[in-house]
Amino acid sequence: MAESSSAALAVAPIPSSADIARAEKLVRERFVHGGEDASVALAPGTARRRALDAALAELEANPKARHPSTAWRREFSLLLGLERLLSEDEPKLADGTVLSLHQVDALSGTLAALLAAAQSPASGGNGRAPTSASPELLASADILGPQEAPAEAGGRRADEAQRGAAEAYEEDDDLGEDDDEEPGDDELGPVARAAPDADEEDEDSYEFQDAGELNGDADLLAGEEELEADDELVQEGDEEAPDWVEEEAEEDESLAEQPEDPNAAKRFWFEHATGAGKTVAALGFVEASQTGGVLILTHRRNLVDQFHGELRDRGYSKRISKALLKGQDSPSDPVTVETYQWFVRNAGEISSAYTIVVCDEAHTALGEKTSRAIRDWTGPLFIGMTATGALIARHVTDLFPTQTSRFDLAQAARRGVIAPLRCVRISPGVGVRTIAKVPLRRGEVDTEFDQEELAKLLDQQPFNVAVANLYKTRFNGVPGVVYAAGVRHAYNLAEAFRAEGIKAQGVSGETPKRELAEILARYERGEIDVLINAQLLAEGWNSPRATVCMHLAPTASKRIYQQRVGRVTRRHPGKEAGLVVDFVHPATKHDDPVVTLHSLLDRDVYRGGAIVVGPIRRGRGRRMRVERRVLPVCAEEERRFEVFERELWRIAVEHLDYGEQHVWAALAGARVAPSGWRRARAMLHFDRSGELKSRFLITALQRNKNPQLRLRALSDIAALRDPDAFDTAIDIIGGWSRDERREATKIMLRALVERRIGRRDQANAWIWRLASYTREVHEEYAVQRWPETKRLLGLLVNSSGGAHARNARRLIHAARKQDRRLAAALLAAALAHTPEAEEALRGARTRMARKPPALARELLRNFPKRRARNARRRRKAGAAGAEEAAAEATLDPTTAADEQENDGVEVPASGAQTSAEDALTDRARPGAPGSSAPTQAADGQAPDAVAKKEIEPQDALEEQPAPDEAPGDDVVQEALQSDAPPELDGAGALAPNAGDELQRNVEDALEHAGE
Repeated sequence: MAESSSAALAVAPIPSSADIARAEKLVRERFVHGGEDASVALAPGTARRRALDAALAELEANPKARHPSTAWRREFSLLLGLERLLSEDEPKLADGTVLSLHQVDALSGTLAALLAAAQSPASGGNGRAPTSASPELLASADILGPQEAPAEAGGRRADEAQRGAAEAYEEDDDLGEDDDEEPGDDELGPVARAAPDADEEDEDSYEFQDAGELNGDADLLAGEEELEADDELVQEGDEEAPDWVEEEAEEDESLAEQPEDPNAAKRFWFEHATGAGKTVAALGFVEASQTGGVLILTHRRNLVDQFHGELRDRGYSKRISKALLKGQDSPSDPVTVETYQWFVRNAGEISSAYTIVVCDEAHTALGEKTSRAIRDWTGPLFIGMTATGALIARHVTDLFPTQTSRFDLAQAARRGVIAPLRCVRISPGVGVRTIAKVPLRRGEVDTEFDQEELAKLLDQQPFNVAVANLYKTRFNGVPGVVYAAGVRHAYNLAEAFRAEGIKAQGVSGETPKRELAEILARYERGEIDVLINAQLLAEGWNSPRATVCMHLAPTASKRIYQQRVGRVTRRHPGKEAGLVVDFVHPATKHDDPVVTLHSLLDRDVYRGGAIVVGPIRRGRGRRMRVERRVLPVCAEEERRFEVFERELWRIAVEHLDYGEQHVWAALAGARVAPSGWRRARAMLHFDRSGELKSRFLITALQRNKNPQLRLRALSDIAALRDPDAFDTAIDIIGGWSRDERREATKIMLRALVERRIGRRDQANAWIWRLASYTREVHEEYAVQRWPETKRLLGLLVNSSGGAHARNARRLIHAARKQDRRLAAALLAAALAHTPEAEEALRGARTRMARKPPALARELLRNFPKRRARNARRRRKAGAAGAEEAAAEATLDPTTAADEQENDGVEVPASGAQTSAEDALTDRARPGAPGSSAPTQAADGQAPDAVAKKEIEPQDALEEQPAPDEAPGDDVVQEALQSDAPPELDGAGALAPNAGDELQRNVEDALEHAGE
């Protein structure tokens, strides 16, 4: 049977041109467009062929028919109209307005969904499940559902005829309540209870609803999302309404027993950003529906007037019609604009002439009553449109399953459809407690702050004055809208703004409608620059002139936030970008309850005053200063680390969390370059405790690859005078190369000379640790000064056990008899490898380090001075010599004669005694081994300076006392003639030729010192 049907469709002939013309005249749509082949366009099985066959069947049944039936209009009117409209090169409205790409996407997406449903094999021939309702029945017959309509249609229609068109929608429940019973006042939301009757609605041209007048909060949609019947309907009913609690329980039971949504496939929605032209897109559906009626539903009365104005301006004034009820039909494709309140009240009485229902701000139709009425009306197609469909807890897809187009705020700004958005964050300050203390209240659609508590928190006179002064300072003369925490707060702010000389006006739901209309008109004319409200102007008000959107009262709802921002997204001459002001801390992350522009758009980085979304147009009237530094604001740890990697040198470190400040300091220390050192240090200017600077410098020592920066970091660590950082730096130095370790030791010793860092015992330990890093330097100096040093150190190194300890004590005993500099060098060069020897050396070193700066100075003098490497440096030696002399004087306040005495002593190898006078005479002679007299070749000094020292009278030298730093003859003899312990070196005693070997070692040391 199925094969025969398919074969019949395949061979079905194309209707004649006359039949096609008759059908086109009936439905007022073309079945074959220009340039199309009729055999292809009207091929069997296509949606257009089915529409044509259905139209011809109606003409055959009634040759005098002048318009198609309701069933045909619901099935094919929009489909054929969209195909006609989109077949044009540039789809246009009646007045010639060309639809933009995103508006065309909304139409084409709906068409694609309709074609897919119409051509589905399981569609029952028309793309949808067949309904049992007669085409001539009213919408009330369809709204009861397929099981209840046949049984109760007659009695219900008679009952409705008696009560009239203004009677309320009656609900049938599973408990068998009377059909005449109406919903009680308690189950109606505050907006529904306050809504006027059908005959009174025409008088209310503006029906703004401010949360400040409803329960004292700023949630405008607390009642509008639950759009229910009027309060006065209770008086019209025959019986008393049931109790609210019982009704709620009964509704839950009935909802639990309801079958799967049978009309879901006929409900579509698209998302377009505020200011992107959703109204024009809705008129595209009006243009496409030439034979079917269009019902446009919106949530406010003033939006009804706006839609009427758009219809007149776009060339559809003749199609505007009053609401059709109770079997009223109009074949002249009527267009009616009404509110959701009206729709709920008349849900059982709306005419079936409406084949398309456009739901403006579809997120406001998610209330229980409104969504149930939409689900139960199975006749027309529903098209929902919103700017915030994906930003609420109760998603729009619960009611409108199929999304046909998406054009969000970011896409609209990038394409230039709306104005770019700039953002600046301003911390509320210490006068306002943290917003985190304000409790959150979960509403029907989303979660929001408790508005009463928020008003108590923010409505403070000093805060209001500060905000007014801020607006005057940064945005003086720029038109804007300020969102306050409640009605009273809005009026108090308006007074503060006017006191600052700003043309501001507060508005609310308490404002008379005529006065409100006049205020809005004055704002458009430029007589008012700032409008201050609680939530009145978040939706239903459009002013391209508005530029600044100040969220003085924060919100936890992304839907409300985007609606607010949408007030400044419309383009206007002279408007470079919309300016959004968030009163939050600059480092507020996306996981904070307060919604910000960056969390709304999921941006990683905040940069004050910069464009958050949209093209950057330089030099076109920018009204906000752009900060240079940035802050990561994303909540995910991986994304924040990516920002650290990418924007390391632009991050405002002072606004980061304490842990992230340390992370930044570590990264900066490892990656800083010589050219960025000063900038990195300047970015930590706020660090009073010095912890971040220490972290930065320690990491630079550990991980930075530039040796010059590592030495520079050492100097900065010493300047901090932080004992812990200083100790850590000394530990790190131990792992460096020999040359770097030597330079680092000089820096740290100089720091200990110039500054007092830590306790005395700490300084003592640091000095000897630094000395151990440069043991070879001190050993070289000690050997040069006193050749016996080499033998004593050799005995210490080559012994073990008890002999090692005795040799250590012997070296200590010899060091005690030397001057301070030589003794320090001997102890620094000693290396113990037994606990007993280490203990002896530690005690000797501790006794010597009673004055750590003096000890550090003596060890620092053991390092050889740098010499000029080229001629240019030698030419500058005269100027540098004075600086070196001053530095040397700081390190060592001894006289020049004492310096000459402390440099070295020439010791005869034969063991003969040498007087101190002879030693000084030899040292004063230029060119002598071990002499410290400078020469022109060595130090670059002038020859006359050398000659001056050469002609010093010998008598002057003889009158000087013996130097303290030169070892005495008796000490040398005692050290040379002392008996070695039996187990010394395992050899028992010195070899016979020990004196000759010692002589050679001394000569080598003196020759090295002369070089």
